[in-house]
Amino acid sequence: MKARLMPFEVAAGTLKPLIDLENTLKNSGLEHSLIDLVKTRASQINGCAYCIHMHTKDARARGETEERLYLLDAWRESPLYSDRERAALAWTEALTLVAETHAPDEDYARLSAHFTPEEQVNLTVLIGAINAWNRLAIGFRSVHPAGAGRAAA
Repeated sequence: MKARLMPFEVAAGTLKPLIDLENTLKNSGLEHSLIDLVKTRASQINGCAYCIHMHTKDARARGETEERLYLLDAWRESPLYSDRERAALAWTEALTLVAETHAPDEDYARLSAHFTPEEQVNLTVLIGAINAWNRLAIGFRSVHPAGAGRAAA
């Protein structure tokens, strides 16, 4: 796989607001572990290898377990996630697939039970941001780092 172009090299100014948004979200009060799960789950849905690689690496560095990362795609069938995480993951799926789901009332009710109104906005903006990053990485074929000897020939 070869990158189509390097967005930061050709339009750094356009991407600066997204980077600033990332810094704001990092300090929004949402737990870093929750942010990592949301970013990873949206990236799984979108099939963004670059972002999956980045966010699982970040999550492990912050202490996330391999088991929870491996089971994230099947979070509904695993007892490893809290009710708050489940609400966030359901909302992540609903908004990442919004053309199909239209953000169902039951997902919003679940979200409202575990997140303050401000947290709901912060989480929703987080989901929008990771979906924007996924589209940049997928659209321009950003290639994740591969360890020596691991890349396909």
